[in-house]
Amino acid sequence: MTRRVAILISGGGSNMLALLRDMAAGDHPALPVLVASNDPKAAGLAKAAALGVATAAVDHRPYGGDRAAFEAALLQPILEAGADLVCLAGFMRVLTPGFVDRFAGRMLNIHPSLLPLYPGLHTHRRALEAGDAEAGCTVHEVTPVLDDGPILGQARVPILAGDTAETLAARVLVQEHRLYPAVLRRFAAGDRTPLFL
Repeated sequence: MTRRVAILISGGGSNMLALLRDMAAGDHPALPVLVASNDPKAAGLAKAAALGVATAAVDHRPYGGDRAAFEAALLQPILEAGADLVCLAGFMRVLTPGFVDRFAGRMLNIHPSLLPLYPGLHTHRRALEAGDAEAGCTVHEVTPVLDDGPILGQARVPILAGDTAETLAARVLVQEHRLYPAVLRRFAAGDRTPLFL
């Protein structure tokens, strides 16, 4: 059975593009049916549309602090597209337990650290400040607790002398583009065994 994937983004969507390009291969067990954003001006929406993928924008700002109302609006295009898997790819909104539970076991995220280290923001700076020897990225199932779901894959990169948060982020991003598509391909085929690159 081919899985139907919705990808949620907030910006340019480099991880989204990595996922879409991998799913374009004829042997992939998943099909992209929607790219949605909370920012109507997100550059990734035009990139997805150029690849022939349906897009939707649900601006979170008119909803103020009413996250449930925003998520109800965001849910509509996801359901209309028939998505049964959701991939967060630089989606910079914390989702409520109600939304997450609706896709329990069917929502993935990529995080730029070796979880459980450094959940949340500023991961590269925090790794450098801690004097870590390596950094990396993690793909995990999304649960109501931020960056805390079961780990599905990790890729590691060494921290080099003279690294800044920016240089480290650039090297980690290369691995993100390898790891996320590989994990999604396995996950969509029913394999939840963690992948370590």
